Amino acid sequence: MAVGPVEYLVVTFPGGRFADAIAPVLADAVASETVRILDLAFARSVAGGALEPVGLREMDPQGLVPFDPPDDRPAGMPQITELDALERLPEESSAALIVWEDLWSVPLTRAVQGAGGRLLAHERVPADGGDDVITLLERLADLRQRGVLTDAEFAEQKTRVLAD
Repeated sequence: MAVGPVEYLVVTFPGGRFADAIAPVLADAVASETVRILDLAFARSVAGGALEPVGLREMDPQGLVPFDPPDDRPAGMPQITELDALERLPEESSAALIVWEDLWSVPLTRAVQGAGGRLLAHERVPADGGDDVITLLERLADLRQRGVLTDAEFAEQKTRVLAD
């Protein structure tokens, strides 16, 4: 089965503003079939800065985002309450962890494989022009796990990333 690239992002917002501002855009992406949501998790900062998980129905009471966790979710996905990025989430704020598969690339992947080709590299160009080492290593591990990179290719690329 061809699988598109899996990506995630974490967004923060005041209070419970997910439903009115973010959910409609995410719902459009799902409806257009360019993405498939693999995980959608929420947390909020409570007194003392602790994070508590919040359910989808609380954040999206109208059910704008059609999300039913797929049976074939990749292993090792991040857990929202364990993300270092949320250590300083202001009180009364919320965060969403959105993990998705890029479906638009599945037909392209099949065409490349059908032509006897293979994916040699796939990287995102970060908005700030740089990328942290952990993110690069996670991407390489994902490519190895999906069979895109051999163990030898993974080791070579890992050495390159760590040397930079």
